[in-house]
Amino acid sequence: MTNSTNSYTVPAVSITTAHTGASSKSNELGMRTMQERAYAKRGEQYLLIKSPPASGKSRALMFIALDKLHNQGLQQAIIVVPERSIGSSFADEPLSEFGFHWDWEVAPQWNLCNAPGVDEPRVAKSKVDAVRQFLASSDRILVCTHATFRFAVDELGIEAFDNRLIAVDEFHHVSSNPDNKLGSQLGELIGRDKVHIVAMTGSYFRGDSEAVLSPTDEARFETVTYTYYEQLNGYRWLKSLDIGYFFYTGRYVNAVAKVLDPALKTIVHIPSVNARESLKDKEREVNEIMHTLGEWKGLDPDTGFHLIQAADGRVLKVADLVDDTDHARRSRVLTALKDPAQKNNRDHVDVIIALGMAKEGFDWIWCEHALTIGYRSSLTEIVQIIGRATRDAEGKERARFTNLIAEPAADQSAVSEAVNDMLKAISASLLMEQVLAPRYEFTPKDSGPKDGFDYGPQGYVPGRSNFGVNEASGQFHMEINGLSTPQSPEAARICKEDLNEVVTSFLQDRVVLERGLFDTENTLPEELTQLRMGKIVRERYPELSAADQEAIRQHAVAAMNITQQAKLALGQADTNSAGGSGDDALGSTSLIDGVRRFVNVRDLDIDLIDRINPFEAAYAVLARAMDEKSLRQVQDSIAGKKITIPEEDARELAKRALLFKNERGRLPSLNSSDAWEKRMAEGVAALARYRAQAKAKAEKEASNG
Repeated sequence: MTNSTNSYTVPAVSITTAHTGASSKSNELGMRTMQERAYAKRGEQYLLIKSPPASGKSRALMFIALDKLHNQGLQQAIIVVPERSIGSSFADEPLSEFGFHWDWEVAPQWNLCNAPGVDEPRVAKSKVDAVRQFLASSDRILVCTHATFRFAVDELGIEAFDNRLIAVDEFHHVSSNPDNKLGSQLGELIGRDKVHIVAMTGSYFRGDSEAVLSPTDEARFETVTYTYYEQLNGYRWLKSLDIGYFFYTGRYVNAVAKVLDPALKTIVHIPSVNARESLKDKEREVNEIMHTLGEWKGLDPDTGFHLIQAADGRVLKVADLVDDTDHARRSRVLTALKDPAQKNNRDHVDVIIALGMAKEGFDWIWCEHALTIGYRSSLTEIVQIIGRATRDAEGKERARFTNLIAEPAADQSAVSEAVNDMLKAISASLLMEQVLAPRYEFTPKDSGPKDGFDYGPQGYVPGRSNFGVNEASGQFHMEINGLSTPQSPEAARICKEDLNEVVTSFLQDRVVLERGLFDTENTLPEELTQLRMGKIVRERYPELSAADQEAIRQHAVAAMNITQQAKLALGQADTNSAGGSGDDALGSTSLIDGVRRFVNVRDLDIDLIDRINPFEAAYAVLARAMDEKSLRQVQDSIAGKKITIPEEDARELAKRALLFKNERGRLPSLNSSDAWEKRMAEGVAALARYRAQAKAKAEKEASNG
């Protein structure tokens, strides 16, 4: 991705797929690869399907639910979705036309997502009554929102749902926290053990530290995993996905014009009005974005889309999902976007501008560019947004995700906030590599070859740390000397299915980020990979034995570091071959091919893995993307948090620093070899922290008062 904003670019990930078409090929029952894999587990009482956007989870659920209704003796199926717009994903489907045994049919009165009225207690009584009537009827399928289901369980009790299938879409909305009502209700249903549950999600991690399910409940689920890599690699049309982080200065609406290409079908997500990047006037922000596209020519009376004449003469159709002042027009726009007759019409709409909408479950196959302004600290949200652009569609060969990020401000009072955002951006970029990388299967040395894996020209060689690739599934088998193996079935499942969740917890840990990136001189890699990762694993899986916890820790560190080291090695190789064209080379390489070419994996042992700093590659990218002044601000702010100086002393040191600046023409440096200069710089950093804390306290008191 070429840099369009300014000189600061982080080309975090660029994936080139194998373009096999396997993701869209159907078997004799009309099932694609992921659906066939999930259907094979249809007899499980508790089933968790982890599969990326656009992989066909909705239809997979239809196949499973119909089998449970016709062959497994269940009375009814209740499909629960997070918001009303996603209910359309479970509309009638003539599955028998493609070879399946039955059709999917939902009577109109039982798709409660189409019923009028918002889902909140005061006006949802009619929907709860509808659920009661459905449970007493002979009809088989009901679709409702998470909220409607919660209200119904509250009023009717969990016993009312015995002998029924409860299918929960976008399962990451659930939490094991007692305050999460849906999570508590599902825990009660599992405890009663008289329902079947199918849970589906595009990513099984939340944006916070809460677990989705309690470890005891989670252990009862059989898991089906279909990776982002398998999905993208098996597309028929889409060949590549680019993910880029771009820094801007000033107002974001001025930078949007440099990354918003009118020729690409684009969803623009503007920042929340509470975000630092927001201009605090969402309607004006939308108007300015549209102005960058061209000249406004009016509204389409049928769809409510804005008509914008671009510089090349084309008339762009722009859907505004931000303005909610005219409910009739907003409803018209939403109806036009969901019109099934236009699903395959590439020219129906050109740009969609949204705030909280058009994320999970939003299906616009022609979207080529997801442009997001401001930080999204939740990896789940990032994955969902990227999923809007990764639908496969005829003639669509390239997709991209762009995150516009405010560069750390020169004003010291804003640096801490900028640093926080910077760390989240780095974390997100690292996590996306883990999501997009193939699945790893690690075993100790001399464990023997696995069926379907290619171990190179010499094949599997005993006595060597072997490295095999399964091209069909996108899996890697790696032997690592000294690797601990999981002892229990649950630990083995975690090592096979849930390493991304462990890595997520690690890379979103503030202490890990700050020390791993900006305090490398005082932080041994083992402190992060052994102590901190060990603590995270113990907190996440407290019921497992110490041996199993250690095995999970080692597997997670191995997956993370092999991915990072492959990226670093590939970036260096491409830089050398391109004569030093650093940023472009790093952004244009395929991480997948990089892992395959990372031959040093044959010599890895667990001690070496633990000694690798998992943030080396990220720091290299950050150093390239930021100039010395901006990077210094980040480092100084992190250092300032670690300095313990009384406020009075800090103020005195800051005065001395001002005299130093008047004499030398620059402020003291934290990295100076002169102890006094370094101490003055520490005083400046500490005083800035005290002032920021005082300001935050005053603002909080003002808002409370």
